[in-house]
Amino acid sequence: MRLRAQMPELDGATKWFNSKEISKSDLIGNKPTLIHFWSVSCGLCKEAMPNVNEFRDEYKDELNVIAVHMPRSEKDLDLNQIKEVADEHDITQPIFVDNDHKLTDAFENQYVPAYYVFDSEGKLRHFQAGGGGMKMLRKRVNRVLGTTEK
Repeated sequence: MRLRAQMPELDGATKWFNSKEISKSDLIGNKPTLIHFWSVSCGLCKEAMPNVNEFRDEYKDELNVIAVHMPRSEKDLDLNQIKEVADEHDITQPIFVDNDHKLTDAFENQYVPAYYVFDSEGKLRHFQAGGGGMKMLRKRVNRVLGTTEK
């Protein structure tokens, strides 16, 4: 996905956890959005999750946060396991379960963890992959929010 590309529709979820179905129109015009991809079989995702949760809580009034579970193998398709791992790691934000890779393909995403920051108009302003780099993510989110460092 290229910078300034429009956010894809949030279609094709196998299931939503922690929320009713959310559409792109629920997010656009509202506030910026962070969409992060993760997987139950990804150790790096689990290591990064406390940082993501801290981020989610810190910016809860200014930023939409959506998790996308991207399976990396057959074993990752088990909805009970996804819910169990999400609960274990305090993932309380809406989770789009993408067992058919519909959203993964729409984002052209190949990585977990991966982070996409969209402005309030739904344009991609930042992408990064990997477990580290929360300082960079924070900097980009603050830029999109037009605020100074938190």
